[in-house]
Amino acid sequence: MTIVLDDRAALRAMIAALVPFDDREAADRADVLAWIDAGADLYRRVPPDVPPKHLVTYFPPYHEPTDRVFLVDHRKARRRLPPGGHVEPREGPWTTVIREADEELQTVARPHPLCPAGQPLFLTVTQTVGPHVHSDVTLWFPLMLDAGEPITPDPGEFTGWGWYPRAEVIAWPAECTDPQLARFLTKLGRLRTTTATGVVDVG
Repeated sequence: MTIVLDDRAALRAMIAALVPFDDREAADRADVLAWIDAGADLYRRVPPDVPPKHLVTYFPPYHEPTDRVFLVDHRKARRRLPPGGHVEPREGPWTTVIREADEELQTVARPHPLCPAGQPLFLTVTQTVGPHVHSDVTLWFPLMLDAGEPITPDPGEFTGWGWYPRAEVIAWPAECTDPQLARFLTKLGRLRTTTATGVVDVG
């Protein structure tokens, strides 16, 4: 299926604007830019793995004053993960976040002030485990949400949820969550620190 040029160009510009946190993110960004330029289908068409590489979003709410992140216990994955969802055809990634935040958490997605509105903070390319192995190209968008605001996660998708200290989550075993979550939270923490000191540098 043909992807409209403007969609592909906008996504490419979004990815190219990311400042890599480490060598792994730099390599993933180069891989994704080449994937986009090759004309590949970017969107999942048939669950769970067609095409075998496709766009996904994560949108973990982050409460900066207490340095805590909101995570959900995912029924299917059996892991504690950020809320997220697949990017639908002809849908921008931030539009996916808005839609999925309403569907999964019954809350309004608000960009976190630590990163530009509608722009991801982090990018990963991760091979899934278990049957139907495929690659998720994941854009990570931290959301601004107060710890006291009402959140109503979908009990059909999640068995539990809660706010967790960022430093604690970084130390979790990789098999308990997304293996790239610690890197995302480390990048988020570095941005939090450098912004507080007036120096913006996440690389």
